[in-house]
Amino acid sequence: MTQVQVALIPGDGIGVDVTRATQAVIAAVQTRVSGFSIDYREIEAGAGLFAREGIDIEAGGEVAAGEADAIFLGAIGLPSVRHADGTEISPHLRLRDRFGLYAGVRPVKAYPNAPQRLADPRSAQIDLVILRESTEGLFYSAAVHGRSEVIGDEEVRDTLRISRTITEKLHRFGFKLAQKRKSRGKPGRLTCVDKANVFTSMAFFRRIFDEIATDFPDIERGYNYVDAQALDLIRRPWDFDVMVTENMFGDILSDLAGGLVGGMGMASCAEIGDDTGLFQPAHGSAPDIMGRDLANPLAAILSGALMLDYLGEQHHCAAMSEAATRIEQAVDDGFAANALRPCEFGGDMGTQAVTAAVIDALA
Repeated sequence: MTQVQVALIPGDGIGVDVTRATQAVIAAVQTRVSGFSIDYREIEAGAGLFAREGIDIEAGGEVAAGEADAIFLGAIGLPSVRHADGTEISPHLRLRDRFGLYAGVRPVKAYPNAPQRLADPRSAQIDLVILRESTEGLFYSAAVHGRSEVIGDEEVRDTLRISRTITEKLHRFGFKLAQKRKSRGKPGRLTCVDKANVFTSMAFFRRIFDEIATDFPDIERGYNYVDAQALDLIRRPWDFDVMVTENMFGDILSDLAGGLVGGMGMASCAEIGDDTGLFQPAHGSAPDIMGRDLANPLAAILSGALMLDYLGEQHHCAAMSEAATRIEQAVDDGFAANALRPCEFGGDMGTQAVTAAVIDALA
């Protein structure tokens, strides 16, 4: 029996709703796949806590998160709660930085009977991953880190940082991810997305990509400037497999791509470092629908599957890897049978009904 601990941060708004849904699905798959157990260590963090107590994560919370085998996060932030400089509460950015969670994995997949925003029938074939570096780039200067240069009330300068150490790790992760997908029948192609024609930092990013590529001769590589990539995600997203890019570029492109396959309610996310991983739906906290049984929990549930897949690899536990596959297949089967009809897509199913339908599909 493989035993793991997960630091659980429900956070704000619908983060609580979708976190509980994910726990329910994981508990259900454990009744079908034996061989592992999960101990949840709940940690309070977010804008609600900040509004009450002036701190964004409970005392000792960051240390506890790092001691766990993985971190699961519901959602952080409330538009009405902000720092004096106007920025929102975002302790999760600090967790990324503290634990070196450089590899932001954003899967984007079209499901049958889910909204497809492009008229071209090939949009049903969309199945790609945006790999977003998550600790530096322009987010190196995110407000939570206090690295901006503020010049009176006249000017603010934010630094975009690209380091060799992190970028080598990122590109190596990207090529290995492409290999993994290739072994599962995907194209196994890695595209470097940058702005190397304008910025020295981006030319450096691409140069390191080419250096790492020599270790992966079996993987086809490509290149795209970020503006052209945005265009191509509308013109021909079905032609892409894995894309690796800087932090801010990845933040924007992953939301754009998520919109092609229904919306942010389908946007799962893994942020992985050398020693731990953080898993979360990429959507916001949507406090206006919190507790109203309206949130689409599928992004969180699929993030839970990413977490199980990660833990299965880390602990050499086939049972957790199988559990991850079963959850992903249950979502596929549920959409194929038109048994998943989230309110987000104009359907008749709220958070609880969608969760129950995924659990039913596990059988």
